[in-house]
Amino acid sequence: MENSLPAIYLSLLLFLLCIAGFTIIRQIFKTRKVESTLSKLEKKLKQERGEVRDYYELGSIYLDKKLFAQAIVLFQKALKASDDEEENLAPVYNALGFAYFSQEQYDIAIRQYKEALKQQPGYVIALNNLGHVYERKKLTAQALETYEEALKYDPENPTTKRRAESLRKQFVAPT
Repeated sequence: MENSLPAIYLSLLLFLLCIAGFTIIRQIFKTRKVESTLSKLEKKLKQERGEVRDYYELGSIYLDKKLFAQAIVLFQKALKASDDEEENLAPVYNALGFAYFSQEQYDIAIRQYKEALKQQPGYVIALNNLGHVYERKKLTAQALETYEEALKYDPENPTTKRRAESLRKQFVAPT
């Protein structure tokens, strides 16, 4: 038993190192894929006018990199590139709202989220984002109302349920 203890420790260490190595390699491939997409889209958009999808995808990458000002420009270009009235631009308006929200430009973010909801009523992500902006602006009643509306479309959404419940507790009078 005494001699097997170091073998167990070494096996455990080797197992943990394998898991760490796998995680690191997976992250490298994921990052490489994103950087490759970023490079291709930037090159394409420098050479020609892109489609809504191209600007949206590149803007989303910039959001992930927390380059909010650049993302805003790309989302605005996506909206301008939209020639088709039937095209669903709700995700673009939602992402644009998120970029403004991240820069603490709450009123502009609210406008963008509302436009996303005009494009696609019942868009739960935009409703959650709108509720979150209202919370930041200390507009608790509007925030709760927005979360309640989101729950009508997706009653099991954990984020919406958690935020709505938290706001409901604020309205309960202390006993």
